[in-house]
Amino acid sequence: MENLEFKLPSDEPEQLLVKSQDTSDSNYGIEPEKRSIELLLQYGVINLDKPSGPTSHEVVSWVRKILGISNAGHGGTLDPKVTGILPCALGKATRVLSALLYAGKEYIGVMYLHSPEKRKKIEKIFELFTGKIYQRPPLKSSVARKLRVREIYYSEVIEVNNNHILFRIGCEAGTYVRKFCFDLGEALCSGAHMLELRRTRVGNFKESDNLITLQNLKDAFTIYQIEGNHYYLKKLIFPMEKMVSHLPKIYVRDTAVDALCHGADLASAGICYIDARIKPNMLVAFMSLKKELIGFGIALKDALQIYKAKSGILVKTNKVFMERGTYPRWNEKK
Repeated sequence: MENLEFKLPSDEPEQLLVKSQDTSDSNYGIEPEKRSIELLLQYGVINLDKPSGPTSHEVVSWVRKILGISNAGHGGTLDPKVTGILPCALGKATRVLSALLYAGKEYIGVMYLHSPEKRKKIEKIFELFTGKIYQRPPLKSSVARKLRVREIYYSEVIEVNNNHILFRIGCEAGTYVRKFCFDLGEALCSGAHMLELRRTRVGNFKESDNLITLQNLKDAFTIYQIEGNHYYLKKLIFPMEKMVSHLPKIYVRDTAVDALCHGADLASAGICYIDARIKPNMLVAFMSLKKELIGFGIALKDALQIYKAKSGILVKTNKVFMERGTYPRWNEKK
């Protein structure tokens, strides 16, 4: 199992089709990386390392108190004893958290076998449990215990130490790793249960991407409050656009932005660039030419059909995040 490259669906590179080219007016909007610290505290997200013990809700409550903001939310609940990546959106960026509901996840965990097994046998069972699998949520879960299909993108046995198995798994959102361990133990005819678990990835949030602790956040905000120096705090907060970095995107011209902000659907004339991964009924992110998130839409056609279309509505608007008036109406004169 050495030298393997593990990938989630979000690792697929963005391939843009150029439907039309245009430039963006510097008088309107702002590139996400150039937002002030005040804007980031309302339109930002942090890559938080959740400690073992508190609930995800408690951790988010501490984030609100540390930053002195009224609203914050997390992207995917972790059990109290589970550690690792817990994306926390700040202020108005909490509305974008729905983008992470369907993002792939990666975990590293320790599984305990009730009786020892040979490594080769364990690895074969891991291979069997890769791809589409059936899974029924455990008794202690927040969803109905109905049999459902979940995809395991990859799994790896990292180390076997007597009855302890250290493993890595990349899986579809909504996969219960504790149940995965139980089912794997049943397949081995030895029984198994999960001992420890750490989430190492959510979509494009990774441990290598400024993963911070609550103490890091507290220290950076204290320096900002006392010295007025936002350098450290700004390094810890990503623009909210990071939450949609795994989604296929459509980039629209300036004159189409405000119409989308008022709930209009996206027509052919407003489109500049199209992600080649788009398929009918797929959730897509509307982006400005400055790479600002405008909102979500549901594609009515695939990428090639959108590229070739000369007219008509091509994407139905689903949610809007950008404030109205950020860009001028198409018929307004400069």
